Amino acid sequence: MDTTIAPAVPAARPARRRDRALAVLATTAATLTGWVAAVPVAGVDPVVRTGGTEQSVTAVAVGASTLLAGLAAWALLALLERFTARARAAWTGVAGLVLLVSLLGPLGGGAGTAATLTLVALHLVAAAVLVPLLRRTARR
Repeated sequence: MDTTIAPAVPAARPARRRDRALAVLATTAATLTGWVAAVPVAGVDPVVRTGGTEQSVTAVAVGASTLLAGLAAWALLALLERFTARARAAWTGVAGLVLLVSLLGPLGGGAGTAATLTLVALHLVAAAVLVPLLRRTARR
């Protein structure tokens, strides 16, 4: 009779995937909540100027871009875990840099103070939810 105990790594993977999926969904829900608070409730019109044209930022745009950014962050974390022993630290640094670069969009393209502040706030909300939740799932 073999009394060898199998490592618990396979059981940890589904939990890690679930936690990461929930982190992405929570981030998307948080930014959509922020959009609802700013646009229909507070009456802000989040307009961005790009190339001489103005475009309103819709709930669909907020949800889709947050979802895609969250999935990209998840993919980068998984990739870093595969190829480096310091994935958590590297990913956190990259996440901070991505946040700073992402803020250039609303700071340079927001049409008016209210739109700019709203868009910056949405970026900060996304980072405030996604970074700690995904970082927590990283292998140590």
